[in-house]
Amino acid sequence: MKIPLSSPDITEAEIAAVTAVLRTSHLSLGPQMEAFERAFATYIDTPHAVAVSSGTAGLHLCMRALNIGEGDEVIVPSFTFIAAANAIRYERATPVFVDIDRESLNLSPAAIERAITPRTRAILAVHTFGRPAEMPAILDIARRHNLRIIEDACEALGAEHNGEKTGTFGDAAVFAFYPNKQITTGEGGMVVTRSTDLAARIRALRNQGRYDSNDWLQHTELGYNYRLSEMNCALGLAQLNRIEEILSHREQVARLYQKHLANTDGLILPALEATHSRISWFVYVIRLDATFSANARDTIIAHLTQAGIGCARYFAPIHLQPSYSAWRNAVLPVTEAEACRTIALPFFNRITEDEIAHVSEELRAALRNTQ
Repeated sequence: MKIPLSSPDITEAEIAAVTAVLRTSHLSLGPQMEAFERAFATYIDTPHAVAVSSGTAGLHLCMRALNIGEGDEVIVPSFTFIAAANAIRYERATPVFVDIDRESLNLSPAAIERAITPRTRAILAVHTFGRPAEMPAILDIARRHNLRIIEDACEALGAEHNGEKTGTFGDAAVFAFYPNKQITTGEGGMVVTRSTDLAARIRALRNQGRYDSNDWLQHTELGYNYRLSEMNCALGLAQLNRIEEILSHREQVARLYQKHLANTDGLILPALEATHSRISWFVYVIRLDATFSANARDTIIAHLTQAGIGCARYFAPIHLQPSYSAWRNAVLPVTEAEACRTIALPFFNRITEDEIAHVSEELRAALRNTQ
């Protein structure tokens, strides 16, 4: 039995939506993009949504639009996908890595507070694995220190804290639609904000620095080609139309894993619920407990891979990556202790209970062989 780590959920409705675009003369910057942006803004409950070519592009545009640049510091977790830190460096600002909370794996508010310096301009708050970060505490810190907040909600579409959706707390937020995400556009992302001025600038920056008042060959400032095609937008709109169904499927998958892995010695399972929050399940990540050695995780991953089961180490700390050698000495004890024990198991909408049972049995076999 071959089981991938992730697999997109594409129905005939999505195929028909994309095919319909190909029969029109609008393949970019057309009605599908406008409809996708409107629908997304309505779903998140923000006035503005701007479709972009990827979540990474969205994070970069937020840095640029907020005038974060050389000499500025941005607080960010190391336990996340590398794009978060890369977007800071694109503008020659400095990522300042801070530690995470051991239970939620999200940014520790206390660690944020300790990391603030006179050069700190912003906090990049990541909602790790679709579990909302402690936004009330982070907002309080930001207000007291006059800092911007950018939410990296790339893994958290549909997640909520205190009844408010992720993406509504900061100055801007970014979502991503890679094929392993809750909804996909193939490649793509969305920036949301309550600021009309910020939205206008991000729209211009994604389209070569061209504002709505400019003609096609007039460029007011340095911009980028971060547009999202009409085909991508049609796919995203069709997927968004069944977002609650998708989120329900994914929660059920998490609950099935919890049932099959309950009482398995040596494992720490992710919490199915978080206080005052709705988790949007992006991945299902288990952790090995302290009875295993630091290198046991890689042995278990090798066993699962050999058995045809897709799995991955989510996440490898950014500050230990070769491209971040200048940050290698960052003091992040919780990040380093937890990251070497995480394993992402196969997780997607249409995975069956038989497949989950098979993954669970192979995992237990790997655990027995490793201890």
